[in-house]
Amino acid sequence: MHNIKQVVIAGGGSAGWMTAAALSKLLGEHVNITLVESAQIGTVSVGEATIPQIRQFNQLIGIDENEFLSATSGTFKLGIEFIDWGQIGQQYMHPFGPYGVNLNGIAFHHYWLKSVKNTNPAPILDYCLEGHAAKLNRFDRIVGQTTKGHSTLNYAFHFDAVKYAEFLSTLAIKQGVKHIQGTISQVTIEPSNGHIKDLILDDGQVISGELFIDCTGFKGRLINQALHVGFESWQHWLPCDSAIAIASESLPELKPYTQATAHKAGWQWQIPLQHRVGNGRVFASGFTSAEQQIAQLAAQLPSKAVTEPRQLNWQNGRRLKAWQKNCVAIGLSAGFLEPLESTGLQFIQSAILRLISLFPSCAMAKVDADTYNRYTEQEITAVRDFIICHYKVTKRSDSEFWRYCQHMDVPNTVSERLALFAQNGRLFRENNELFNELSWFSVLHGQGIEPQGYHPLVNSLSDAACEQYMQQIKTMIGQTARSLPMHSEYVARHCRYSKS
Repeated sequence: MHNIKQVVIAGGGSAGWMTAAALSKLLGEHVNITLVESAQIGTVSVGEATIPQIRQFNQLIGIDENEFLSATSGTFKLGIEFIDWGQIGQQYMHPFGPYGVNLNGIAFHHYWLKSVKNTNPAPILDYCLEGHAAKLNRFDRIVGQTTKGHSTLNYAFHFDAVKYAEFLSTLAIKQGVKHIQGTISQVTIEPSNGHIKDLILDDGQVISGELFIDCTGFKGRLINQALHVGFESWQHWLPCDSAIAIASESLPELKPYTQATAHKAGWQWQIPLQHRVGNGRVFASGFTSAEQQIAQLAAQLPSKAVTEPRQLNWQNGRRLKAWQKNCVAIGLSAGFLEPLESTGLQFIQSAILRLISLFPSCAMAKVDADTYNRYTEQEITAVRDFIICHYKVTKRSDSEFWRYCQHMDVPNTVSERLALFAQNGRLFRENNELFNELSWFSVLHGQGIEPQGYHPLVNSLSDAACEQYMQQIKTMIGQTARSLPMHSEYVARHCRYSKS
C-alpha cells in the first residue's frame, strides 16, 4: 500500500485555504500540497457569520483567536435573531447556549412548557445565558468559575470571509503549501481507471497529483465538469436562490448576534463587523426581481453604503457524490444551502475533518469514498430539513412566496419531526446531526408551534417546586448577563481590527 504524497487543491477562497491550512498542519512533511487558484475568479463571500464549531477548527490548526479576529475585523456571535418569520411583528432568537438546566433527565423546555400551561412564565430567552447576554449586547469568554474550572459562553464569530481566506493563506504557505496562480484549462483523465491525472493551466504548466480536492465553487471544475458527478436540487423546498449584498459603514454598537428579517420574498441579513456592516437580501427569483431587491435593500440599510450592490446566485442542493475516484469536492462544489443558519463554513470544516479521518492511500479504497459520501449526505440533509422548517412553519400569508412555503409538501423527515414536537414538545437528535434539540426547540417554538402538552414526568415536580426551580435559574442568568462587559468594549480591548 503506497501512501499519497501529492495533493492538489483546485481553487482558493475559504474552502481552498481552510483545506490547505488544515492538511498542511496535520499531515505536515508527509504530503506535498499544491493549491492552484485563478486571480480572475472572484471569491463568493457568504460565510461572514458562523456557528460555534468554527472555534474547534481554528484551535485545531493553531490559530490565536484574538489575532484572527483582529485580522478579519471579527466580532463575537451568540446566536441569530429572527424577525417577522412566524408572523409579522414577532421575533425570536436561536441562541447558541442551553435553556436552563435539565432536571431528572428531562430537558428544561418541558418544565417551561408546563409553566406556560399553568402560569405566565418569563420568555424562554430569559433562561438562556447566551440569548439573554446577546439582547443586552454584552459578551465575555469566561463568565464564572465552577468546580470543574472556568464557565464559558458558547459563541461563534462574525468576520470578513475574504480576509479569513487571506489569513489562512499566509498560514498555509508558511507551513509549506505551494501556491500557484493560474486558470485550469484542461483536466487530464487516466483512461485505465478514470482518475484525474493532472491539471493543465492556461500558461502550459502541468500540475500532477494523486489526490485532487475540488474547491472551485458552484461550477465544480473537477467533480462536475471533468468527472460528471450529478447534482440533486432542493429548490422546490428551498426556493431562495439569490442574494443582493451591500456593505455599509460600521455602527457604534456591535451586536453580538446576526439578524435575519423576513420579507415578502425571502429575508434580509445584518452582520456586524468592526469595519463595516454586512447587509444582504436573500430572495426567491421566481417571486421577485433583483432590481426590486436592490432598491429595497438600499432603502433599508442601517448606515451609509460603502460598496456597490453585488448579486449572488445559487442552487440549493448537493452533489450526488462528494468523493468520486481520486477527487473530493469541498465547499460549494459539493453542495450548498442558503446562508440562513450560517452553515457554509461549517460544511467546509466538517468535510476537511471527514477527509482527514478517511484519508486514503493511492489505492483509493471504494469503502472509504462510500463512507465519506454517506456521512456527507446525512449532514447536509439534516441541515436542509432544519432550514425548511423556517419557511414551512409560518402563519404568514401576505405574499405569494409565503403562501407557497406554508402549503408546500416537505420531506417525511420534516413532517414527522413537526408532528412529534406539536404533540408533547419532544425532540430527538438523530445521527449526531449538526443542530441539536436546543436549536430545534428555538426554531419550532419561535416560529409559532405551541405543543399540546409536555413530557409527563415533569409532573413529578410540584407546581410550586417547578416555579421555584425556574425562578432561581432566571435570577442567576439575569445577574450573570448583566455583569458582563459590553460587546463593543470587549472587542476593542481584546481584538481591535488591524488594517495591516
